[in-house]
Amino acid sequence: MNFLVIGHSVVDKIIDKDSISIKPGGIFYTVVSFLSQMQSTDKLYLCTSIDKKNEILFNDTYARVEKEFLAPAESIPSVELVVDIVGERKETYSQTAQNLFLPADDLNRFDGILINMISGYDISLNQLKNLRMNYDGLIYFDVHTFSRGVDKNLNRIFRRIEDFNEWSGCIDILQTNESELLTLSDQKDEASIVEELFSFGIRQVIVTKAEKGATVFIKEKNSHKKVHKDALQTKVVNKVGCGDVFGAVYFYNYIKNKNVLLALEQANLFAGIATTYSEAKDYLNLKKDANERISKK
Repeated sequence: MNFLVIGHSVVDKIIDKDSISIKPGGIFYTVVSFLSQMQSTDKLYLCTSIDKKNEILFNDTYARVEKEFLAPAESIPSVELVVDIVGERKETYSQTAQNLFLPADDLNRFDGILINMISGYDISLNQLKNLRMNYDGLIYFDVHTFSRGVDKNLNRIFRRIEDFNEWSGCIDILQTNESELLTLSDQKDEASIVEELFSFGIRQVIVTKAEKGATVFIKEKNSHKKVHKDALQTKVVNKVGCGDVFGAVYFYNYIKNKNVLLALEQANLFAGIATTYSEAKDYLNLKKDANERISKK
């Protein structure tokens, strides 16, 4: 199978209690998670930008993807993440990023396209519309930082996304967490927001709920249903990137098997394991650690 992943590469400065660490971030987590699922005949195409200064953070992982759409940049964004034990993290960017340059030809070679709005500026609405017009397969869209506006100090603050109905009309599977969900609609409760999103054409809405697991709402011909799975119980040492891990693993397995429950179980498993990692290099062990946990059951 062939997949296309779209999103900004970002340098993370993570402030957690008394420690500060610099790590590869952004679409890095999506990529390394896709790689943990892929078979030898699969190919992953990455649409992102990278600069000379920070490429050493990403090289080992990006060396394993198709580089046709990997573009050089003068600089990539750096984000300061203040991580609390509970609740949403605080995000402050060093700079905003320009829209990525998207491929336009031969899009139907891809079995699936995943867009992760890492910076919120990864693609524009017109770019998404053009992608949808020229692509017949499934488009997976992670709302991520698109849910946050930016103030004069480049702090990222939750806001209502304008014209999200137009974005929704181009998306098949939407991923959002509970806070992000409230930025997609003027409705105030989960069920009403999901119903509205379905009315715009989305087929699945995935709401990730941290330690409470994740729920997939599914639009079928004459009815709607939902599937929920509890989170994997782990000793959490890190929450950064877990949603990205979840999305990549879910989408790969759903494309492969068209089985929501199986994809959800795999996504929860790998995202849960990711919470136990403290270093970026640990993510290279995702598949091995998942297999070990399964074998112990």
